[in-house]
Amino acid sequence: MMGSLDGRVAVVTGAGAGLGREHALLLAAEGAKVVVNDLGPGAQTVVDEIRAAGGEAVANHDSVADYEGAGRLVTTAIETFGDLHVVVNNAGILRDGLLVNMSEDDFDAVVAVHLKGAWAVSRHAAAYWREQAKSGVQVDRSLINTSSTSGLHGNVGQANYGAAKAGVAALTIVAADELGRYHVRANAIAPGARTAMTQSTPALAALVADKGEGFDTWHPGNVSPLVGLLAAADCRFTGQVFRAFGSKVELYTGWSSVDRVNRDSRWTVAELAEATAHFPAERAKVKTGADAHQ
Repeated sequence: MMGSLDGRVAVVTGAGAGLGREHALLLAAEGAKVVVNDLGPGAQTVVDEIRAAGGEAVANHDSVADYEGAGRLVTTAIETFGDLHVVVNNAGILRDGLLVNMSEDDFDAVVAVHLKGAWAVSRHAAAYWREQAKSGVQVDRSLINTSSTSGLHGNVGQANYGAAKAGVAALTIVAADELGRYHVRANAIAPGARTAMTQSTPALAALVADKGEGFDTWHPGNVSPLVGLLAAADCRFTGQVFRAFGSKVELYTGWSSVDRVNRDSRWTVAELAEATAHFPAERAKVKTGADAHQ
C-alpha cells in the first residue's frame, strides 16, 4: 500500500513519548523514514516500534537546545537516509511559575528548548535545503513547528513557556516567507493532548485522563494526522498556524488591528485618552479548554 509520505525523510524532535512518539509512528506508517530524536531511551523504543511494523527509523539523542547538537541531528538524517524533507520541532519542557517567582534558570531553560531549539534545528535544515535548491534540486520540504495556546492566548504561570511558544509561531511565519524560494513550506501547530507535561500539571491531570468511554479526545495521536498532512509533498499550506484538539482542527490568524484612531497632527495625552475611550480596557479572553503543552 502506498503511503502519503513514501520516499520522504523526516526528523521529529522530542519523539521518545507523547506527541512526538505519535508523530513519528504516523509519519513512518505513511512511508517516511524517520529520525527519532529524544534525550532519553524512549527514542530507541520508538525506533524499534517503527522497525517492527516494517518501517525505517534511527535514533538520535542530541539536545536541540545545543546548536551543534541540532546540526548533528540534521546530519544524521542526511547521512543515514540520503536526504531530509520534513522537520517536526516538537521537543519541549515545562518550568511553570508565576512571573514574580520565576527564576532566571527556569526562564532560560524553557526558551532554550522550545524557541532556540526550534530555531537551531530549522537553521541547520534550512542551510541544507538552500544548498540543495541552489544545486538545482527542486523537492518540496516541510517545516512543522509546535506552538501552544499558551503562546497564542497566554496562560497564567507560564511566562517562559508562553513567550517561547509565541516566538515559535512568529518564527514559523518568518521561515515561510524566507524559505519558500528553496521549496520549503513552514507551518505551526498548537496541540491539545494528554502527555507527560499535561499529566504532571495538577490542574490538568484529571481533565486529560482517559475516561475509557467513547472517543478519547485527549489522546496525542489525534494531533498527528495534521502533522502528516503538513508533511506531505502535495500539501498546499505555508505560513499558517493551526490548533488541533481531539477531532477539531482550527486555523488561526495572528495579531490583527480591531480598532484605531487617527488625525493629521500629533496627539496630546489628554486628547488621545479621550479618543481611545471606546477601546476595551482589557483584552478579550479566549476560551480554548486546557492548554496543550506537549
